[in-house]
Amino acid sequence: MALFRHKGFLLPLLLMLAVAGGLFVLDLLCGDSGLGPAKGIVLTQIRLPRVLTALLVGASLGLGGAQMQALFRNPLADPHIMGISSGAGLGAAVAVLALPSGALVGLTAGAFIGAFATAALVVLASGKTRSVGTLLLLGIMLGFILSAVSATLQYAADEVSLKRFYSWAAGSFVGNGIRELAVLGCCFAVGALLAGLNARGLDLLLFGDGFAAAAGGRVRRIRSLSLIGVCLMTAAATAFCGPIGFVGIAAPHIARLLSGSSRLALILPLSALCGASVALLADAICFLGPVPLPAGSTVALIGIPVIILVLLKKI
Repeated sequence: MALFRHKGFLLPLLLMLAVAGGLFVLDLLCGDSGLGPAKGIVLTQIRLPRVLTALLVGASLGLGGAQMQALFRNPLADPHIMGISSGAGLGAAVAVLALPSGALVGLTAGAFIGAFATAALVVLASGKTRSVGTLLLLGIMLGFILSAVSATLQYAADEVSLKRFYSWAAGSFVGNGIRELAVLGCCFAVGALLAGLNARGLDLLLFGDGFAAAAGGRVRRIRSLSLIGVCLMTAAATAFCGPIGFVGIAAPHIARLLSGSSRLALILPLSALCGASVALLADAICFLGPVPLPAGSTVALIGIPVIILVLLKKI
């Protein structure tokens, strides 16, 4: 609890709360129609669900990215790069192509199964190699394979299902209602709880599995709890919004830059706020022009420069 009273924690946390709050309002004002008295339904039933979706998805991916980078001790690890998002995408794609449009539970279950199966393969691979570079490459290759399988499924789809699949694959925070928001909120709450309980263990893993075990950490339990939480959040985000990449990489680096710390008790909540801010900014940009842009591409335009800075060792 002493950490929460320390100004090194409070200042960046309050800053990002203010930024996220400002972007929330900005995103709420962005759209293709005015907000006069007769337009209240646009605000409450269209824009507000969209903005809340961006907030929850961004926070989930940011929190997941921070944990993946700690687990694999790699600054470029996140659910998207390590293949977990592609696994969730394949599961969701199967559901999108095979199930009725209202099959909410099927979409979520399919995405979660795909994410969890991919995470299990990544964990298995991590036990076979000590090179984080090799593990990162394996995750990327696994993502390509799963994406190729998703593309192959398109040939078996009819025109209606194919159009629905392409719409989902572009990535969007639009179209979610109270049920989807409830699932996203519950998945984020569970993921955040597991991350909070696991913060000290993740700090130990930053120094390697051997050090963590010698310091009393239960390495397998730490890794399992984190992966379950990350898979749950990634599965829900991908099922309802399509593949949204790069938030999980960018958010933890922004959090570390703001705080000057690598302590997970600080980085985890900051990464969630930074992820939410990136998603809200991207969603606002999507609606600035006359034609709405796909959220997946807009998020990439924000996240990729951060990755380039990481590669150039600027952060």
